[in-house]
Amino acid sequence: MNFLDQLRAASARHDSMLCVGLDPEPQKFPLHWRGDAARMAEFCMAIVDATADLVCAFKPQIAYFAAHGAEAQLERVLHHIRAVAPGVPVILDAKRGDIGSTAEQYAREAFERYRADAVTLSPFMGFDTIEPYLRYEGKGAFLLCRTSNPGGDDFQAQRLADLPAQPRLFEHIAQLAQGPWNRNGQLGLVVGATRPAEIERVRALAPTLPLLIPGVGAQGGDAEATVRAGWRSDAPIVVNSSRAILYAGSGTDFAAAARREAERTRALLRAAAEKL
Repeated sequence: MNFLDQLRAASARHDSMLCVGLDPEPQKFPLHWRGDAARMAEFCMAIVDATADLVCAFKPQIAYFAAHGAEAQLERVLHHIRAVAPGVPVILDAKRGDIGSTAEQYAREAFERYRADAVTLSPFMGFDTIEPYLRYEGKGAFLLCRTSNPGGDDFQAQRLADLPAQPRLFEHIAQLAQGPWNRNGQLGLVVGATRPAEIERVRALAPTLPLLIPGVGAQGGDAEATVRAGWRSDAPIVVNSSRAILYAGSGTDFAAAARREAERTRALLRAAAEKL
């Protein structure tokens, strides 16, 4: 089963558009583990156990592990996801973007070492930095398109004067991903939940691609506006929430608190889709 089929199956089975981001910060851990980086895998695995039947995907962020020299813990977490939630795809949030020979090594890291089902990439350096990932049959790649950070305007919102319609950079990325770059149907796009009007624009330009939409929850993205802008019955959206779920509780019942927040968010997304 390729990534897109796996995503659709998990979404249908769990009636969910929710992705839980695994961004472990030891200083935010429950009080009994606070500050203990050796507990990163244990913390994430508890979150996975609590939410595995509520999500369409998990999205571990590699930097949170690498900053602590904890790549082995990341491998443990990924092995655990495959064991307890074998039908739930894993999106490795790495945001890689480098020349072809280096991209080959990053692709090997994502898909051979970590055995992720999809990865996030920066398209800034062009298609030759994306192509090595597409050699992995059945794997997915989400290209940064319209991000929610304030600095996203510095480049993404600028118009490309040398193209006939003068699209903004993010619009051009969406067109490339929907069209000539998507050789094997493996691409998706990352669009921030704090920009629903631009989610709608990306969806218009890329009507069939999966959209990975971070920013619902702690970043302030509106769940209903996000679904209204991006969800289509034949084109999945993957709505990510990290901090709001991971740190919903600070006691020994943190996993139960995470589950309650995940249930609440999933219900909001589902209710929004029912209105369409």
